[in-house]
Amino acid sequence: MAKSQLLTTQHLSSVEAFISSACTVFRTFPDQDSGCVSYGVQADGERLFVKAAHTARTVASLQRALAVHEVVKHPRLIPIVHGFTTDDGLCLVYPWVDGEVLYHPTRSQRGGRARPDAPLARFRRLPVGEILAAVAVILDVHLAVSDAGLVAVDFYDGCTFYDFEAGSMRLCDLDEYRPGPFILEADRLPGSIRYMAPEAFRRGAVIDERTTVFSLGRALRLLLDGGDEEGHWRGTEGQLAVVRKATASEPSDRYQTVRDLVQAWEAAG
Repeated sequence: MAKSQLLTTQHLSSVEAFISSACTVFRTFPDQDSGCVSYGVQADGERLFVKAAHTARTVASLQRALAVHEVVKHPRLIPIVHGFTTDDGLCLVYPWVDGEVLYHPTRSQRGGRARPDAPLARFRRLPVGEILAAVAVILDVHLAVSDAGLVAVDFYDGCTFYDFEAGSMRLCDLDEYRPGPFILEADRLPGSIRYMAPEAFRRGAVIDERTTVFSLGRALRLLLDGGDEEGHWRGTEGQLAVVRKATASEPSDRYQTVRDLVQAWEAAG
């Protein structure tokens, strides 16, 4: 009954009160960088991931997530299975997926990517073939993003979810993605500086598919390197040349579409 209600209700006065009384909460994520509070719950024998927003900013983020998932469908994008309002916000329900976010910043903790036991450091030590299979998933999901007319905003290693036992990559938290092209009306876009194109810091700049290409190029560079210093490239010279073109400072010097980038990457491989 608890599972059915979580997956069909349109409104609960308090999701926290409901899951604490009707479900088994086996994990809580109270300090997420997004400002949301999330829970791993078991309801009627099934595990689910429940993400709750209680402020205007976090509600807007989850509303964008709903809009993204309405138009982007891909088997490696962790889906939203239901959404409902609460007295003070919005709540989304996802299937529980085994694995680890490669980088999980919180409001109280940053850094730690290179710590030997960190998920990203462990990922970087995998055989190159396994890493290439994982980044191929990232590129393929973004073909679906591009086909839906969306631009990647705030894509970084915190959106990558890897199951080390199964050797399986999935993506999550594409909540800031938005229809493009558009004009940047703020001083900068949200996101990790390590992944952001130069135009993402220029008010009045055009943000389009070439901005997505830059972020994907940075993902290729950072995930196929032995460390954060970018001094131990594990791919080929041909692949590195693709990365350099994808991350050119001027959008006109990059691959003009995600599909162009994917085709060049596959040819280099």
